[in-house]
Amino acid sequence: MYGSYGLFIEGAWSGPAGATSTDVVDPASGEVLGTVPVATVADTQRAIAAAERAFGDWRKTAAWTRADTLHRIADVMTARSDEAARRITLETGKPLAQSGREWSLAVDQFRWYGEEARRIYGRIVESRAPGGRLEVSHEPVGVVAAFTAWNFPAALIARKVAPALAAGCAVIVRPSVEVPGVAMILFDCLREAGVPAGVANLLIGPTANTYQPIMASPVVRKVSLTGSTRVGQQMIRDSAETVKRVSMELGGNAPMIVFEDADLDRALDLAVPTKYANAGQVCVTPDRFYVHEALHDRFAEGFAARARALKLGHGLDAATQMGPLINERRIAAIEDIIADADDRGGRILAGGRRPAEMNAGFFFEPTVISGLPDDAKALAEENFGPIAAITRFSHADDVFERANASEMGLSAYVFTRDAGRAREAAERLEAGMVGVNSFALAAAEAPFGGIKASGMGREGGTEGILDYSNVKLAQMTV
Repeated sequence: MYGSYGLFIEGAWSGPAGATSTDVVDPASGEVLGTVPVATVADTQRAIAAAERAFGDWRKTAAWTRADTLHRIADVMTARSDEAARRITLETGKPLAQSGREWSLAVDQFRWYGEEARRIYGRIVESRAPGGRLEVSHEPVGVVAAFTAWNFPAALIARKVAPALAAGCAVIVRPSVEVPGVAMILFDCLREAGVPAGVANLLIGPTANTYQPIMASPVVRKVSLTGSTRVGQQMIRDSAETVKRVSMELGGNAPMIVFEDADLDRALDLAVPTKYANAGQVCVTPDRFYVHEALHDRFAEGFAARARALKLGHGLDAATQMGPLINERRIAAIEDIIADADDRGGRILAGGRRPAEMNAGFFFEPTVISGLPDDAKALAEENFGPIAAITRFSHADDVFERANASEMGLSAYVFTRDAGRAREAAERLEAGMVGVNSFALAAAEAPFGGIKASGMGREGGTEGILDYSNVKLAQMTV
């Protein structure tokens, strides 16, 4: 299924300079889907050189022409939606309906930035110099390297490539080696849409062959990462050597606060499918559920009942509501959190183990735990899996303090029918994004990103394209 693709460098598919390859595994069955080539250092250097050459022309391409190119990409992607959704499901394990929504979100990025390419506005400031004006403009930052995680293999790439192309940058993408096929389909859409050779390049491979040459190169002027906080910290350190711009979308440990006046059924109906989407392997999903004592028991019981009713299975099965974890390492990490919860006196209300009936793949039951102290792993750390940790609170000031105690600050959620309390929560919660009676945060037109250890910079919205631009000031005196 990968035979016609490979590495994408200077507008063409090619094999690696060496003979190294890696297997791609279906996490729902454990079976090998196929084999893909792994880039060598020489391949990475070739991609950097191609991007540098292409950038000179692409940056001078008219904004309206760049916009037309992005719209053509969106058209091609739309025509290949079924193929792409199936590939997302095979490589990540998520249900096919979720894969289809992800591909649509990726298409939206190219549509949105096709329009934003026409709206990279500068401004005029009156100068103190007689007869002068200050002109502020935005120019493309240069060659950009994008590193993406496996959990949203299409959307994460689109969030970086679309604004970079719109701004006039050339890009090199290195996706997770666990999901290369989705990236290959997306890049084939770029090729089919007529993106000039070298403007967008795709590498698959290990850190030593891809990451290290990119970080060492002064040609690459910006790096963008979606990944763990640990990896982001290292990338920030490595970028200092050549003073690269950085954008970081890192981990999360989102709180969800349910006040006593919340619509309980609505909160449960929205929270349960959100928590277990992609088997909980979503950086913005709620991990910590702070529920007012007046609703706590009913919320916990309702959450557990809904979790137990979810159907696990292969994502290509239309009846499946939750798929597998991505690999055996994630199962081990989840089991460690469960063991810690047991040691800390937590009550497992649902799940807590591998499903006995699943003999293949990396499945784990949707899990609900209550009665834990705030420093238990299920509450204090990002679990990145199907664990909902529910705890109670009595007073608003106390719950805001507890919710903000995490070093993470990506997303937070609050459910209440009181408009004043909703506004207070949006102001007091320390997060880059706050959902009030909603989890709908990821949209092309909205800035996506976090604060504190959850990263810096924004993807999406008008703000997203500015992260790929340098600000230039010209003092014009005539």
